Amino acid sequence: MKLIKTNFDQLIIIQHEIFSDERGSFKEIFKKNDLERILGYNLDFCQENSVNSFKNVLRGLHFQKNPFSQSKLISVSAGKIFDVVVDIRKNSKTYGQYFSKVLSAEKNESLFIPAGFAHGYLTLSENAIINYKVDNYYNKNMEDGISFADEYLNIDWGLDKNKMILSKKDRNQKSFSW
Repeated sequence: MKLIKTNFDQLIIIQHEIFSDERGSFKEIFKKNDLERILGYNLDFCQENSVNSFKNVLRGLHFQKNPFSQSKLISVSAGKIFDVVVDIRKNSKTYGQYFSKVLSAEKNESLFIPAGFAHGYLTLSENAIINYKVDNYYNKNMEDGISFADEYLNIDWGLDKNKMILSKKDRNQKSFSW
């Protein structure tokens, strides 16, 4: 497993090493001590979720407000997604900027997203299974979001918004200008 720093503080790309033989393959998704070493703090995932999304489904950009903010470890076990995170940490040098990356089962990469980021993704394959670990429990009263079509962020999703499949909640998220 190789951990790669990005230009966003504590946002880490994880490249997984695959071990294959006649039986199939094996890869480590998460190794606590390696990730904690590069982050410089202890990490305690408490919940793991799995999402099945169809092609052109856009979910996001979501986050939990303090004190329920969450770090996430995003992995794709089937299919391909265009993953986007927005730095909403007001004291960060990359505040208001976004990072994007295609994640897929074939590329064998994961993304560690520290607390203080909004997260969303667009499904690029016919079907995708996205797994994510979080280090704080979900609280419905503390959920929030940013519009996927926010003019300030100007995210190029690579797909006409009229072709996207969105929830009512995601169609009506507020602008980043807060």
